[in-house]
Amino acid sequence: MSRSAVTSAKRVVIKIGSSSLTGSAGSALDSAAVSKIVDLVAQLRTRGSEVVLVSSGAIAAGLAPLGLTSRPKDLATQQAAASVGQGLLIAKYNENFARHNLVSSQVLLTTEDVVRRSHYQNAQQTLNKLLSLGVVPIINENDSVGTQEIRFGDNDRLAALVSLLIGADLLVLVSDVDALYNAPPSHAGAKPISFVDRISDIGDVELGGVGSSGVGSGGMVTKIEAARISTGAGITMLLTNLKSASDALSGGDVGTIFQPVRDRKPSRLLWLEHASTPQGRLTLDDGAATAIIERGVSLLP
Repeated sequence: MSRSAVTSAKRVVIKIGSSSLTGSAGSALDSAAVSKIVDLVAQLRTRGSEVVLVSSGAIAAGLAPLGLTSRPKDLATQQAAASVGQGLLIAKYNENFARHNLVSSQVLLTTEDVVRRSHYQNAQQTLNKLLSLGVVPIINENDSVGTQEIRFGDNDRLAALVSLLIGADLLVLVSDVDALYNAPPSHAGAKPISFVDRISDIGDVELGGVGSSGVGSGGMVTKIEAARISTGAGITMLLTNLKSASDALSGGDVGTIFQPVRDRKPSRLLWLEHASTPQGRLTLDDGAATAIIERGVSLLP
């Protein structure tokens, strides 16, 4: 199976997790890791790709300056850490992108910016304009004022939704593991899976939880959910780690490729399926129910 979808992608979303940027819990932002992910983006830009970077790390980067040794449990302290850490994170990115003569920007999103259609379209317009101007948008959740997304969200899902939003060709999740394994990598005999044709093919794979660093909020389960969203929208997904990412993006046989479905749905249907939040109650009479269920038609208000 070819990896040409990775090497030929023209619009790429890269997500890097907290553990890849900060190392062990409570440590400062790893300057070498930031430099490496920026070099990776520059590599893609050199070959003609547009790149959006979805970066975790704000809360984790704020731990050490606040004297914290682990990710806080309460919302107020998480928000405080995010407020301190986000400035450190974006300053380091700007400094490194300048080495490549690239302009980067900060885009902070909340759940509402994705689930409300008008906000979604506005974010879409902003990101498309930034890309057309040659800018590298750096996206993170607005953790310093957000509530719901800090409790349950993580940037794997955000990256998948951003991929839908901008019509990406490729989603790259840079994690602390180099691939999807048929069992947690710490288990004896665990083997990497190079290709996943359909998400249903890995239904019996035992998935690990949040990594051992203690600063992340996702885990393999959220990465599979991101794969479900992106591949269902016709977007190839690559899972790898920071060490192997350059090789993987150059077509090397590393990481896991999740193959997309062939027929991509219209943007609005994808938004309805993955980004919108149902509210209220709809009562249908028998005729309307028959029209929807049996004839597959829409109802007029």
